[in-house]
Amino acid sequence: MSAGPTYNEEKGSSLGEPEYGHDPASGGIFSSDYKRHDDLKEMLDSNKDSLKLEAMKRIVAMIARGKNASELFPAVVKNVACKNIEVKKLVYVYLVRYAEEQQDLALLSISTFQRGLKDPNQLIRASALRVLSSIRVTIIVPIMMLAIKEAASDMSPYVRKTAAHAIPKLYSLDQDQKDQLIEVIEKLLADKTTLVAGSVVMAFEEVCPERIDLIHKNYRKLCNLLIDVEEWGQVVIINMLTRYARTQFLNPNHNESLLEDNPDKAFYGSDEEESKQEEMDEAALPKRKPYVMDPDHRLLLRNTKPLLQSRNAAVVMAVAQLYFHLAPKAEVGVIAKALVRLLRSHSEVQFVVLQNVASMSIKRRGMFEPHLKSFYIRSTDPTQIKVLKLEVLTNLASETNISTILREFQTYIKSQDKDFVAATIQAIGRCATNIDEVRDTCLNGLVQLLSNRDVLVVAESVVVIKKLLQMQPSQHSDIIRHMAKLIDNIMVPMARASILWLIGEYCEHVPKIAPDVLRKMAKSFTNEEDIVKLQIINLAAKLYLTNSKQTKLLTQYVLNLAKYDQNYDIRDRARFIRQLIVPTEKSGVLSKYAKKLFLAQKPAPVLESSFKDRDHFQLGSLSHLLNSKAGGYQELPDWPEAAPDPSVRNVEVPEWTKPSGREKRKEKVEKPFYSDSEGESEPTESADSQSPTASECESLSEIESGCDADSDEETKSDTERKKKKAGKEKSRKREGSEDSGRSEGEEKKVKKQNQEEESGPSSSSSSSSSSSSDSSSDNSSSESESEEDSESDTGKKTRRKSSTTKPPPRALKAKQKEISLLDLDDFGSPSVLQTSPSPNSMSKSLNLDLHGLTLSDTTQPSEVSSPSLGGVKTYELLHRITGEGLSVEYYFNRQPFSPDPAMVSVQMQFTNTSEMEFKNLHISEPKLQAGMRMHGFKEIEVLQPGEVITDTLGIDFCDSTQAANFQLCSQARQFYMSIQPPVGELMMPVFMTENSFRKEQGKLMGMNEINEKLTLPEKCRSDQAIVQRVMSTANLGRVPCGLDNEYRFAARTVSGGALVLIALVTKDGGAAQLTVNCEKMVIGTMMVKDIMQALAP
Repeated sequence: MSAGPTYNEEKGSSLGEPEYGHDPASGGIFSSDYKRHDDLKEMLDSNKDSLKLEAMKRIVAMIARGKNASELFPAVVKNVACKNIEVKKLVYVYLVRYAEEQQDLALLSISTFQRGLKDPNQLIRASALRVLSSIRVTIIVPIMMLAIKEAASDMSPYVRKTAAHAIPKLYSLDQDQKDQLIEVIEKLLADKTTLVAGSVVMAFEEVCPERIDLIHKNYRKLCNLLIDVEEWGQVVIINMLTRYARTQFLNPNHNESLLEDNPDKAFYGSDEEESKQEEMDEAALPKRKPYVMDPDHRLLLRNTKPLLQSRNAAVVMAVAQLYFHLAPKAEVGVIAKALVRLLRSHSEVQFVVLQNVASMSIKRRGMFEPHLKSFYIRSTDPTQIKVLKLEVLTNLASETNISTILREFQTYIKSQDKDFVAATIQAIGRCATNIDEVRDTCLNGLVQLLSNRDVLVVAESVVVIKKLLQMQPSQHSDIIRHMAKLIDNIMVPMARASILWLIGEYCEHVPKIAPDVLRKMAKSFTNEEDIVKLQIINLAAKLYLTNSKQTKLLTQYVLNLAKYDQNYDIRDRARFIRQLIVPTEKSGVLSKYAKKLFLAQKPAPVLESSFKDRDHFQLGSLSHLLNSKAGGYQELPDWPEAAPDPSVRNVEVPEWTKPSGREKRKEKVEKPFYSDSEGESEPTESADSQSPTASECESLSEIESGCDADSDEETKSDTERKKKKAGKEKSRKREGSEDSGRSEGEEKKVKKQNQEEESGPSSSSSSSSSSSSDSSSDNSSSESESEEDSESDTGKKTRRKSSTTKPPPRALKAKQKEISLLDLDDFGSPSVLQTSPSPNSMSKSLNLDLHGLTLSDTTQPSEVSSPSLGGVKTYELLHRITGEGLSVEYYFNRQPFSPDPAMVSVQMQFTNTSEMEFKNLHISEPKLQAGMRMHGFKEIEVLQPGEVITDTLGIDFCDSTQAANFQLCSQARQFYMSIQPPVGELMMPVFMTENSFRKEQGKLMGMNEINEKLTLPEKCRSDQAIVQRVMSTANLGRVPCGLDNEYRFAARTVSGGALVLIALVTKDGGAAQLTVNCEKMVIGTMMVKDIMQALAP
């Protein structure tokens, strides 16, 4: 601040002098840009929001170009208190950038940031917290901690997400706050919003990754939410769940490894040996407990599988490493296709994927063999990609495909990339080492390369041939002789050293050539590289021991030259060898064993992949990429010997107390579950599935209720569902007869409780959904797998039917109501009234004026229609053929749901077209997404033949168009149903003046505003036609407007209360512009799409 006067003095002193660098393009160090900054300061001090907004846009643009705008910090920070939301947002963007650099000035404005934490707008609250956490000063740690705790309880999920981001910042600033931060993390982990999940797991990984106990209760929720979390959150959650699963579940491949011990003996053995082996196996079977996959383990694998189709390569890689580390061997193959798809991406992605594929292909070669051609090398590939593809091709080489791979290698050798050619020759050597059948072929091919014009190719071939010849030296004397002749032409030190080593090691095979080679090398000894000199000394020593008559003088000459060499290694080697091979009086005992030391048979080298030992690092990690432990890397835990207690992941649900009568039914239904859906992973699962423990049954029902929606939500035809239901009719009838065996007193008790508590079905459905809250949409699984799942789930659903009719305690219902309040908007707009339309037929404007009227639940469809709206669209929920005479239709009656205004009212009509009566019609086991709730209708005791009954169902869709899945149960049958609302039915109309409309529209600008141009057809240009079509699309209220060519509508979402403003301006020639303003951008986008479709020709 003290720099202000000096700055002004400089400005004043330069008034009479010429200035340079006014041209914006000139820039440079000496440009005088203070005038531009003065203009910006004047604009920021202005009373007009438009000038402030323009100034902030220019400042943020400067930052984006990399220019320093820190001088403007005092002028910018004053505008934190600006009432314009757009200006406020840009100010906070600036402050996040410079708060850490200008800490002193930022501290002066800390009270303003604290006021920003109470702002009605969620974006401002989040930005204020982000700026506060960016000030790296220890003195404000208590303020930051308080702000994070308050933000963790905020109604907006975006603010809670920002609180999760601030936790690692505070922890890095002051690690003494760890205990308090863990409490906040524990609270945020219980959040059911997908927006928060990824961020809080990242905070958990940074602050307390060892606290696995925090994950237990949230494990199933995280698995079910995973499909809807944003991409980078998915990566973090999957990596965390991989480590969690390694500590909580048993190794699914443990029994397989035991069964595969010594497989060759049983294959080639005689009949007697086989019978003995069988007896031994039978004796060992009682000792070895059959493996049964934990249902939570299966839930993780099932819910991550659809993410293999993600567009984000990091997500696909995370799922691939999870399957590789956790899945049974029979199921790991599904990741191969997804990884091969990533090879069509950028070279950086290819590099990482190929690194991991190279590690996988060593242990699971069969997984990638069908995709062999995908690893063929293109001429446009960078060298590092080519080398990695060579590595994978070499790992995949087998007796069946080696001829194809060698033909590819032949082409690669002709490449102009020398490093790639050298790697190809090494790959040929590895193939020859691993596959005996092609060893001679590879050796002959490498020998032909010795006549290549390229010195590097010849040198690499020599090195590889040397390693291959060590396996069968006696059969390849001609090759050794041929290589000895090349010693004069090859100049690469490594190749010359390899030839000399071969001649010395196998000198008995070339007794005439070896001394002559030593003579030539002795002449050029002083000019050779160090590695070649050492091999010359070794060759001389070996020839002295085997053929001393011809080489004695040559050996002494070479040793004398080496004695005075500049390299001390060579001098030491020469002294050592002289004492060893030339015995004297001073020689020790070792000289007697000189021949055994030099001419001992040496083992052939094993050519192994450089990726062989990398799998101890977690795949996809930086440590695996570098083959070195990186900072912050967490080791992948070993599998436990005994399974930890699975009940720690159970969420306490009161209904699941197990009467003895139901345990028998559970045992009967367990068999098809394991034999159908889980049999694909391990053959031993069905053996142990006949007698599961009580905790396994409990957790199984809990998991399967979350996974049943996988097959229910898929868009299949009615005929396919009929086939499934026909196959399961017998089991249902058996279950129905068992259920009908309940005592009459128990039925009366249940009916009485349902009459006393209208929310009985709602609370039972919501409590059952607390454990299976979020069904994962496994769209990527094959049809056969989904059919198996649905068949195995049938028994589970019928078993739980009787238990879910029992209403839970009211405390659980109250708790869920508290959770639903989090979805409300942060602040209400002025002069906005919620409406309660009358059940009688009347105009839309009259409906809006009547407020607070009580509604009846059984409103007829004809009563809902109005002149402006037209007829209400009816949807078929259950066809009379599928329902065996029971037909169910529904429509959205666009009236407030009296038990809970946050729910959408759905009018249901039950028609009995059969000649038999239906009894005890009620809703059971809703499969709802996170945060969704359902208030069922009262149980229909009897539906007589030909009778029609209407009732109202309330559903809180949480302002989303995701389907609400549930079961309609009668006395003997269950029908699976799904209600998916159009986005227009998630709203209730509001009355609003023209001024209020403009004011609210001004608050929802920028990203919250969507503009589209369209052309109206001839029949849709009148006022009545436009209003009718728009209001038939969505439940909107008409807003008065003074202009003839503009139509305005307003509504609020039923669940969250988010304001939706729609404006349609018509122009000449049928042209029109549609503007939708909504705080929830997804709803706004969907509304634009539906309205344009309604107004289309």
